[in-house]
Amino acid sequence: MSDSYFPRWRAQTGDTRGVVAPDERLAWPQMFAMGVQHVVAMFGSTVLAPLLMGFDPNLCIFMSGVGTLLFFVVVGGRVPSYLGSSFAFIGLVIAVTGYGGQGANANIPVALGGIIACGVVYTLIGLLVSAVGTKWIETLMPPVVTGAIVCVIGLNLAPIAVKGVSGSTFDSWMAIVTVLCVGGVAVFTRGMLQRLLILVGLLIAYVIYAVITNGMGLGKPIDFSIVANAAWFGMPKFTAPVFDPHAMALLVPIAVILVAENLGHIKAVSAMTGYNLDRYVGRAFIGDGLATIVSGFAGGTGVTTYAENIGVMAVTKIYSTLVFVIAAVIALVLGFSPKFGAVIQTIPGPVLGGVSIVVFGLIAVTGARIWVVNKVDFSDNRNLIVAAVTLVLGAGDFSLKLGGFGLGGIGTATFGAIILYALLRRKPAQEAAV
Repeated sequence: MSDSYFPRWRAQTGDTRGVVAPDERLAWPQMFAMGVQHVVAMFGSTVLAPLLMGFDPNLCIFMSGVGTLLFFVVVGGRVPSYLGSSFAFIGLVIAVTGYGGQGANANIPVALGGIIACGVVYTLIGLLVSAVGTKWIETLMPPVVTGAIVCVIGLNLAPIAVKGVSGSTFDSWMAIVTVLCVGGVAVFTRGMLQRLLILVGLLIAYVIYAVITNGMGLGKPIDFSIVANAAWFGMPKFTAPVFDPHAMALLVPIAVILVAENLGHIKAVSAMTGYNLDRYVGRAFIGDGLATIVSGFAGGTGVTTYAENIGVMAVTKIYSTLVFVIAAVIALVLGFSPKFGAVIQTIPGPVLGGVSIVVFGLIAVTGARIWVVNKVDFSDNRNLIVAAVTLVLGAGDFSLKLGGFGLGGIGTATFGAIILYALLRRKPAQEAAV
């Protein structure tokens, strides 16, 4: 990469089936198509997370675009990443707000104060990493830990995808049809169609669903009237934070989970691209932390680098950071359009659920890839125990409560992996002496 703050993105003129590096780009029409696909990849989770917490999804889409652009500037366009709503906040936000799960959350301001506090701590960790390096973090979170944490995120989200397509036999079969559509595009097409496998697969499944329901009268038909009645333009609904000490104390520890997620993602991208991105880890933490702070002040959820989009990069082999600028701008525009929100609402749940099954699976496999690339030795019982316990804690959504403090599955798995590795890292003196 060049020594300037931002890369000089060179156009790739070789075989379009090859890897597109972070400091390269394709032709602009192809770049735009890839940006759309990344919006599609992040959309399900970026909307689902705020819905589960009672936040405004359109605002969160808008803030994901703002956060991604802020991250891009802070890292100097060196780290390909999209920032979307973090699932790590869901359990604790519900706890501090007492959200009942229906409609808007009346206590969002209290959660926002905690989200901002978490972002501040996260940013401070980034400044520390920028000053002293990543050695101490890598000691706490080596590849066996980061791979397990990234893998756990995919596995922990899996029940959400499966539950969403289990409402009826028809829904379940349509989810399978969607998976087959995405898989078929991935395997039997070539060039840009193959690289747009998620977007194209979703569109094919959408058309099939519409034909079966609206055309043949089977299942629940798509209601297009909500699109016709929605306004083209509307301002996002911003909300001011309230700084409650209790809520802030509960949400601040999530910073550790975000650090582990981000570090794991950067390691995964480094492995996939062959670029050593370690020197940008501190800046990536700062960018993610600042994006979380800004989102909290506007009324949005905490954000994190999205494994969904890393999954897309893994299958498309396009890592150009400019793709994420395009995706972020699209998200900004869509955040101002209630009609877009209405269009997304017409995507049938089984179709979105089927896509989620694929994407969440790609996240889990990305974590496993970290193990493979870093040649994690599973004949070493320490690595074996850390990975095994972490996967079960996360996949089983194991929760822990201590007084007023609680951790969900991802949090328990994250802290459990870090602590367990630290406890088992050193061999007993008598064994070392042999």
